[in-house]
Amino acid sequence: PGHRVYFAGDTGYGPHFAEIGERTGPLDLALLPIGCYQPEWFMLPVHLNPHQAVQAHLDLRAKRTIGMHWGTFILADEPFREPPRLFRQSARREGLSDEELIVLRHGQTITMP
Repeated sequence: PGHRVYFAGDTGYGPHFAEIGERTGPLDLALLPIGCYQPEWFMLPVHLNPHQAVQAHLDLRAKRTIGMHWGTFILADEPFREPPRLFRQSARREGLSDEELIVLRHGQTITMP
């Protein structure tokens, strides 16, 4: 009860994330796409890459973010398991923990505090 959750669906990166963060933040949880971003010339207007998802997490002022939309189907040109690896690398560069930026295994569930 009382959790603030943002579900992005398919989206490209832009100033709308900071606007949402300013208007509604801090968020308890954001669900952001991290896959299906290659080739960038075609995909980036409508899909975040993992680095942009980390920036969107920061812009949204989210306490936690789950990276989604990766690894179920081969829909783009990036290597199948690349999105979570790059998401975690970008998170570490920003000083974020695995508890703040989460990548679930397929079928995994978590309980939010």
